[in-house]
Amino acid sequence: MGCARDIVEHVGVPRFYFSNFPLGHSAGKPFDAASQHQTVREALALVDQANTARTTAVSTQKWSNDDRWEQDFWNVSQLSPQQLKKLKAEHEQVRQTAANIKSNG
Repeated sequence: MGCARDIVEHVGVPRFYFSNFPLGHSAGKPFDAASQHQTVREALALVDQANTARTTAVSTQKWSNDDRWEQDFWNVSQLSPQQLKKLKAEHEQVRQTAANIKSNG
């Protein structure tokens, strides 16, 4: 399951369930159990339905009725310097946590 269709298809996975959702949301809409269940059901069905290698199935779900989200999602030019600073600090905290976990085994 994934959202980066061009990348995943380039790699050549045997079966791919594509959701045209923002990166990080390939399992369905956040906090939307029905969307998540549908995604998992259809992705698992692909295992049985794919007859050839490199098969891609496309979800019928839409992130939004307005496709402008594709241009706006994480468009850093629309963020203020304060928002960018906050996001960078959060990212650095996650990196540090990951490094601590890795070094502590």
